[in-house]
Formats: sequence, C-alpha cells, structure tokens
Amino acid sequence: MGKQWWVGLGLAAFSLAASAQGQVNVICSVQAEWCNMIATVYQRTTGTRVNMALKGSGEALAQIVAERENPKTDLWFGGTGDPHLQAAEQGLTLAYRSPSLPQLHAWAQQQAEQSGWRTVGIYSGPLGFGYNPELLARKKLAVPRTWADLLKPEYKGEIQVANPASSGTAYTMIATLVQLMGEDKAFEYLKGLHRNVGQYARSGTGPIKAVARGETAVSISFVHDGPGEKMQGFPVETVTPSDGTGAEIGSMSIVKGARNLEAAKKFYEWALTPAAQEMAAAAKQFQLPSNKAAKVDPRVPDFKSIRFIRYDYAKYGASAERRRLIARWEKDVNALPR
Repeated sequence: MGKQWWVGLGLAAFSLAASAQGQVNVICSVQAEWCNMIATVYQRTTGTRVNMALKGSGEALAQIVAERENPKTDLWFGGTGDPHLQAAEQGLTLAYRSPSLPQLHAWAQQQAEQSGWRTVGIYSGPLGFGYNPELLARKKLAVPRTWADLLKPEYKGEIQVANPASSGTAYTMIATLVQLMGEDKAFEYLKGLHRNVGQYARSGTGPIKAVARGETAVSISFVHDGPGEKMQGFPVETVTPSDGTGAEIGSMSIVKGARNLEAAKKFYEWALTPAAQEMAAAAKQFQLPSNKAAKVDPRVPDFKSIRFIRYDYAKYGASAERRRLIARWEKDVNALPR
C-alpha cells in the first residue's frame, strides 16, 4: 500500500476545513505500524501535529495516573478496555458523548455507557490459541481445540502466555476462565496450565511472535495477532476454543485536564470514522472495527463462527477486581514451581 492511499483515506475521513494548526499528545497502545500510520495520515490531512508515545495498556494507565495533577497526555488510543475502564472509574478521563456513537456496534456503545461516556470501543478481538503447525507436526502434537486440551501432559513446556500483571491479554484470559468455569475451578485450571507454560512473556503479543518464530509450539493470544505474522511468511495458525472464549474491546479515552482538548476531540471523532478504522488492516492489524460502516478485511476473525461467553466488562474492568484476581494468580499460580 503506497502512502498516497493512506493520505487519500485520511482526506476522505476528515475534512481539511478542520483547524489546520495546533497539536495533540497521544498515547498509542496498539502495534507500532498502526500508531505511526494514523499519526502520519492525521498530521498530513489536518495540519495538526501528533506527538505519539507508544506504550502497552498497563504502562499507559500508570503514566496517566502519575500525571494526574498535571496531564501531559490529551488522548489514549487503543489497548485492552479494562485499563480504560479503570481510568474512567478513577476519574482520570473525560466524559464525552460522541455524536458518532449511533454508527458504532452495540458492544462499542455499551463500553461507552458502562464507563459513564469516559471511554469508547474502537475495535474488538477474540482470545484464542496461536500454534506453529510445523513444530506441532515435528513433535507429533495435536492442534489444541479446547481449554482442557492445554492441560495435556504432552504440552509440557510448549505453551507461552503473557504475565497478567503486565499484560491486558493475559488478564482477559483469567477473567474469561473465571466467567467460563467459576473462580475456584478456573484457578485449579490455571495451576494445571502453569505446569505446561514454558515462559510468561511481558507483553500480550510476545507469545504469538514466539510461536511464529518456532520458539514455542502454542500461545494463548488474541487471534487477530496471527495474520500479521503469517503475512511476514511465518508458519502460524490460530483457533478459538470450542468451549467458549472472551474478547477484548480495544478502547479510546480523552484524558481529563487535557491541554489540547479541542484537538483531542477532533482526533477522537476522526478515529471513529470508517476510513480511519480501515487503516488497521492496512497496518496488518485484524481486529473487528467498531464502526458498522467500516469495511471488514477477510482476515479479521469471523465473529459469527466463534462461541463467546457473556463477558462482564464492567465487573472485570473494575480496578479492585483486577487487582484481586492478579494477586490471587501471583499467590496461587505463579508462586508454584514448574
């Protein structure tokens, strides 16, 4: 895709009549290529300077908390919704009801409503397993199809997942299992899984990159992270567990006390347009866009064919619940020998 195509998209998505000056400070919690693309296109088409900092969602929340008295960030784009809901709960983000809300899928509108209009869903992606078919064949291992499959002794040392203390992906896994099985059974499951985990990665995308590069056979990952690795020629496939799974709602929030508030609101509105959301696939990111009119790339997971649990985003996005579950995981699971 040439740069002209991005610029064309940006022009279609946002009128040049918008104030062609000023700046906006954005923390971006999606993949670097996507962050850089939206910054470049927005800057070129509006004349507004985009100061973009790339941080995982846990680190982004920590920065916004640290800057509470004197915010240096105007807008936080992307990353799992739980930390955005926590920021909303702590009064760190601004209540803003976008006129674009009716154009969004119900799950994105619900995210906005649950947060008191302090965050909004911009994409969604299901949790599942990544696997390296070449490695599985060589080790004579079957493709895992259910959560229970991951406990089989033949997968010992063959599974990677992120650490829930630093990764929204791994916290989504814990919250999914608790809702699927009940809390005590979920923690018994996580203890069994622990025996088969070779490594807990720092970031949610680390495990599927390790699968793609043949460093581990199986990962627990958001399955939309698979196609981008495959496009680079790596042997990686994905599957969602047939017994049910959860999904992340990637979110966007305006920081309370933003110095460039009007510029932040304009960027926010632009990011909700179909053309802006279609840039994700151009940057090899294959989540489902929240705007119903956005074209869906064929590599985006087919949500209709996946068995989803009724994920309670409000409950599991609350700070106290997240802290409690991660503390229990540290004590009951991570402290065990492998």
